Amino acid sequence: MRKPLRRATRMMPMLTRAMRITSMTIMLTIMRMITTMIMTTIITTIMGMAITSTTTVIPMLMTTTSAADGSALLGADAAALYRLMTWLSPAFPVGAFSYSSGIEWAVEAGDVSNASTLRGWLSAMLSDGSGFCDGVFLTHAHRAVEAGDDGALRDVAELAAAFVPSRERLLETSTQGRAFIETARAAWSSPELEQALSRGEGTLVYPAAVGLVAAAHGIPLRPTLHAFLHAVVSNWISAGSRLIPLGQTDSQRVLAALEPAVAATAERAQCAALDDLGSATFRADLASLRHETQYTRLFRS
Repeated sequence: MRKPLRRATRMMPMLTRAMRITSMTIMLTIMRMITTMIMTTIITTIMGMAITSTTTVIPMLMTTTSAADGSALLGADAAALYRLMTWLSPAFPVGAFSYSSGIEWAVEAGDVSNASTLRGWLSAMLSDGSGFCDGVFLTHAHRAVEAGDDGALRDVAELAAAFVPSRERLLETSTQGRAFIETARAAWSSPELEQALSRGEGTLVYPAAVGLVAAAHGIPLRPTLHAFLHAVVSNWISAGSRLIPLGQTDSQRVLAALEPAVAATAERAQCAALDDLGSATFRADLASLRHETQYTRLFRS
């Protein structure tokens, strides 16, 4: 009996150690299983959130991309913007760079000598002189073409030509009007434009020509008027910058300062009747008259 008891007593530590190892193995296995289950749950949740987010974001990205690449602007609005930017760009061949609208004489006489005096001179021409009047002529020519009113279009064209204060200014606006129509017909022809031109008679001055072509192409009046006045003011500043002379930065400062006047003149011209026409820029009108006999000239007006 003693020998078996001794053997059992000797084996107890071994059995205890074996049980401990087995318990630890079981616990590690259980912990690995729990960890695996937790990680699987976490990964599944994250994947689900990612799929949901992707599903939500993709349409948003498609919408944003669609708006960003300009596809929402395709159509009539984009075509109108493209044509206005082209027709009223300094690169459009109407010869606007050859004319100063009397500014050359104003510089020689000392009325315009720097950026400040140029801004004041142009603000008056725009708001109370030829800028406002040309805006009114453009407005009524545009509306006459839209309405198919041949008589109204002829009346506007005749009045616009008669309203010019000097021979050189008439040469300026009639030559630009003719060049504008010829180039538009050659590069931007359309049945509507040909029909509108067939109803007119004689030479159209520049603002009436722009109004006619824009209306024939279905371009709204408001952006046409703003683009036209911006182009006119830009050409005046270009002439002034060469005559004074001015640097590029000062020229842009003058253009920026005249932005409110351009917007206000466009709004007034759009609401004005032909009976509201009138000019109070007598010094500018005299400048265009005296330029005809000016001894040294860079410009045709």
